[in-house]
Amino acid sequence: MSGLAIHPQGVQFKPDTDIPDLTGKIICVTGGTAGIGKATILSLVKHNPGHIVFTGRNAAKAEEVVTQARSASPGVPVTFLECDLSSLQSVAAAAKKLLADFDRLDILFANAGIMAVPPGLTKDGYEVQFGTNHMGHALLLKYLLPLMAKTAAAGRDVRLVTTSSSAFKGASGIAYDTIKTPQSMFFGHFRRYMQSKLANTLYSQKIAELYPDIMSCSIQPGAVATDIGGTHLSLVDKLFTTINTGGKYLTPEEGAYNMCWVATTKRENLTTGAYYEPVGWPGAMTKASQDEAARNQLWEWTQKELEGFKV
Repeated sequence: MSGLAIHPQGVQFKPDTDIPDLTGKIICVTGGTAGIGKATILSLVKHNPGHIVFTGRNAAKAEEVVTQARSASPGVPVTFLECDLSSLQSVAAAAKKLLADFDRLDILFANAGIMAVPPGLTKDGYEVQFGTNHMGHALLLKYLLPLMAKTAAAGRDVRLVTTSSSAFKGASGIAYDTIKTPQSMFFGHFRRYMQSKLANTLYSQKIAELYPDIMSCSIQPGAVATDIGGTHLSLVDKLFTTINTGGKYLTPEEGAYNMCWVATTKRENLTTGAYYEPVGWPGAMTKASQDEAARNQLWEWTQKELEGFKV
């Protein structure tokens, strides 16, 4: 496939030739059963990583991914780890399984997510998009960041790649006072998504601050033709997204380019805490997404919510 650079000055990235040798690297991808998560796995597996673990909810789709990955690179272990990010108990169980099986973790893609779904709550009582896109990953990170820090302390190049979205630019903050309600409001399905993506961006920055040895970046994959929108989007919603994208959508393979670039480019090409648009372009930020007090509040609030889970 040809290189892709949405920005005129972006990186022309060809995964087959530009991803370096990944020998020995332990990689985890959340949301790896479809879309850009699956495409990321199928790109990285060609470069001889030590092991790829991926999470998801659909075991049948997971088996398809494993089969395709083994066909591309028979010698690379690829393991499915069932995990429902909308259930903190499920996340905790998956994290503990990973910690029991591996003594290091080089790259974590915090990628799984939902978009513009109807009002609802997670099993733990959070607004469903915030609960899935932010809280699920936050608990996973609570368990896995110590292992990643230990891996970095051993001199390895450790990276956290968080899938955000340019949609965060539409959020002015996080409505903590109603975050444990469905947050029904006008245009709410997209506004709730924007809020969750702002949380992803802020949390990535805070991790970069607290764990300076871990390269923590958030990314926008681009407008990708995947099923993340599901069947719930109305004709008006689809018209809205088509207008905002100019009707130009990337394939899942192209949508994975920015993720793979951030995960594998030379470390000196990156700034920890930064947000990158495809491919390799430092994206424009908003006042809300650069607010130090906001990221501190999110971190402290989240840690308090998760204090019942002991690592």
